[in-house]
Amino acid sequence: MARCFAVCCFAYVLFASLTCVFGKSSDTEVNRTIDRTLQLRTHSIFPPYIDQDLQNRWWDFGGDAYINTNKHIRLTRQQPSQMGWLWSRIPLTSTNFIIEIEFKVTGESTHLYGDGMAIWLTKDRAEPGPVFGSIDKFEGLGIFLDTYANSRHPYSFPRVLAMMGDGQTPYDQGHDGEANSLGSCQALFRRTNVITKLRITYVKDTYLDVKVHYRAWDDWTDCFRLTDFKLPFTPYIGVSAMTGEVYDSHDVISVTTWSAILSTSDTQRNSFGGSGKGRSSRRAGAESQGGSWFGFFFKLLLFAGVCASAMYGYRTYMLNQRGDRGSPFGGLGYESRRRF
Repeated sequence: MARCFAVCCFAYVLFASLTCVFGKSSDTEVNRTIDRTLQLRTHSIFPPYIDQDLQNRWWDFGGDAYINTNKHIRLTRQQPSQMGWLWSRIPLTSTNFIIEIEFKVTGESTHLYGDGMAIWLTKDRAEPGPVFGSIDKFEGLGIFLDTYANSRHPYSFPRVLAMMGDGQTPYDQGHDGEANSLGSCQALFRRTNVITKLRITYVKDTYLDVKVHYRAWDDWTDCFRLTDFKLPFTPYIGVSAMTGEVYDSHDVISVTTWSAILSTSDTQRNSFGGSGKGRSSRRAGAESQGGSWFGFFFKLLLFAGVCASAMYGYRTYMLNQRGDRGSPFGGLGYESRRRF
């Protein structure tokens, strides 16, 4: 009886070890945040930017901005006191999303240039003002691509900086937003031979992550990450730029927006947020549930096989022991007795 108990314990330990090995991939899937994405045509814009009526159904542009249908939307020229903007016409209703903006900042000067660009996710839209071509005391998120330092800092420019506006707090213009900064990084995105992009990833009430592409092809640099972060409900997407006494050309090449669909565990956790992922997320949940049932039955069959093998080995061992006790030659068995 003691031997049978020992064999069962060994089988249980072996099964537990195999369960840990096979369960590792499912833990990785649980920790995955974004499972898939769906591009939003209403919040994306590419060349040629406009239709036959010289308009865009989903986007507005204004100020000093003009469109070169083969190349870019130029928000400002290399001239002083320019201001231009590009705004989505409808708000972004996706709960979780990724926005990727390809832009270009260039100019002839190598030492005096400015002022920079801003990317907006705000409650209001298309209101010109002094903050990189948009209004001050805004409500929402502003990400500033600042190329001109208004005061001395221990860090260098160009610089990427984020500010969350509450509708009342002004932008710290004199100190380049230092008093308002939620996160920032240095990024040499001006006058590069590499395509320059900025990527914003947002998961509702969880985090906002910003990466910059400017060093080499497909080489994304982490800029900053904000946790426990919340954006205004259904913000508009905007890009604006401004020049002062010093100037650059500021171009938007494309804006691409994706709705982000979370992995099954995260979808279930946020199901009370009313995100409404639709048919694709339900299909993803069904696939995940089917995979979990398959894994359960596989482990059950594996455990049964281990137990059967253990019992067979135990019975073989007992039969050999009985044969040994009946033999005058000890453990040599039948074949050994015949040879003697």
